[in-house]
Amino acid sequence: MSSENQELRKAGLKVTLPRVKIYQILERAGEGDHWSAENIYKILMESGEDVGLATVYRVLTQFEAAGLVVRHHFEGGHSVFELSSDEKHDHIVCVKCGRVKEFSDPGLNARQQQIAKELGFSISDRTVYLYGVCEGGCKKPL
Repeated sequence: MSSENQELRKAGLKVTLPRVKIYQILERAGEGDHWSAENIYKILMESGEDVGLATVYRVLTQFEAAGLVVRHHFEGGHSVFELSSDEKHDHIVCVKCGRVKEFSDPGLNARQQQIAKELGFSISDRTVYLYGVCEGGCKKPL
């Protein structure tokens, strides 16, 4: 049994071809890449898969509800998806082309913990989004 099938079953989802294909695309994403539903739909179309955009949105919503993916909502209504992970990381977003990259900085993480402690808080969750412009010109999103 493939790892995609196992992950879908563990999440309580029936294994269907669209779910497997979409999970595989998310799994193959380059390190730190995040894709919109439209990006995933385009990849499916380019590989000859007959999966509609509405199906992509529905599957991503099911994946999110099952805890398989995390949806990030960025300014301007831009939403992207990534597979869930226990690893904490932050995101930087290009305000021109919408490209999203993730990063992890132990110093930033430590400083957040220090600030919370100074203010009498214990961090249960956190999200950091940095906004800027791609250096050397924007790259078109997938």
